Amino acid sequence: MSPSSLLAPEMQVAVRLAREAGTLLLDHLRRGLTVEHKTSADDPVTAADREASALILAGLHAAFPDDALLSEEETDDDRRLEHRRVWIVDPIDGTKEFTTGSPDFAVSIGLAASGEAVLGVVYAPATDELFAGAVGAGVTKNGEAAGFSARPDYVISVSGTEYRRELHRQGLPGLAPSGSIALKLARIAAGEADATFTMSPRSEWDVCAGDALVRASGGLLRRRDGRPIRYNGPRPHIEQGIIGGRPEAVAWLETELAARGLPTAHLGLTPGDPAWAVLDPADQAALAAEPGVYVRHAGGRALALLVVDPLSREVRRASGDPFHLERLTRDVTRALGPLGSGEPLPAARP
Repeated sequence: MSPSSLLAPEMQVAVRLAREAGTLLLDHLRRGLTVEHKTSADDPVTAADREASALILAGLHAAFPDDALLSEEETDDDRRLEHRRVWIVDPIDGTKEFTTGSPDFAVSIGLAASGEAVLGVVYAPATDELFAGAVGAGVTKNGEAAGFSARPDYVISVSGTEYRRELHRQGLPGLAPSGSIALKLARIAAGEADATFTMSPRSEWDVCAGDALVRASGGLLRRRDGRPIRYNGPRPHIEQGIIGGRPEAVAWLETELAARGLPTAHLGLTPGDPAWAVLDPADQAALAAEPGVYVRHAGGRALALLVVDPLSREVRRASGDPFHLERLTRDVTRALGPLGSGEPLPAARP
């Protein structure tokens, strides 16, 4: 049997639920929104997020009761780690855009099996665009076959926030800033852009569906340090920036990023991670047993460093360039919640 026929029931259910959730979101927009914030003004949440999540998860559980579920808006249950298949859902990817009147938000429903993204549905309710695909079966947009572009001048889809704050100064050609990362990946898979990257970390629910779509078109999505993204981890967060798209566009983009020294964060750094090498030898020795090491780095050197107690969220050390330290603090706050000040950890002596 073809991959398409093997996952046909899953695709049918995911498409239906994405459209139903999209209808719910548009209804909320018509009635007006009450916006709360999780960790900062850049991290909003609404009742629509929660209701769409509940709708999607209930539908998936009814159709596939043996599969695990993971959603940004639900309490995580580590029993999902016992399952080979897990549905990974972001009911509104691009909540900030949703709350500010931009059409650049999407419902994202992905299926991962044995750690790999295998099926994705991304629906943009405001523009009624539905992207669907499974690895080995290709991608459709609104029911019509779609795929990578062959354009020679690459379109690089980037975060609107990262573009405003620093990317606009870098001279990197072809940048197209926007909101939802799931929608970025879907548009890449359908040939409307060619590659994407981030400096800040993302979570599994941000990218699982889009990853499946890109892979279904013959592309790739990975961590900025070159390692693969694996899904259904104990902490469902990708601890660093990502890069992906058409393979030839990604190869070009990686060269350009290296030449310009564009940074990425790495959260929860350990001695086994490639980015550990950006710390100087004294810090490597002093921090080897620390569980909460966070770094922003580029060109083989650390630009900013935070050491945070992961339980109390107290900052034990903060050092580096002020701009990069502010960016790193934002990323860590989004991952852990508001940070506090504690007993400082002295800088390592060379």
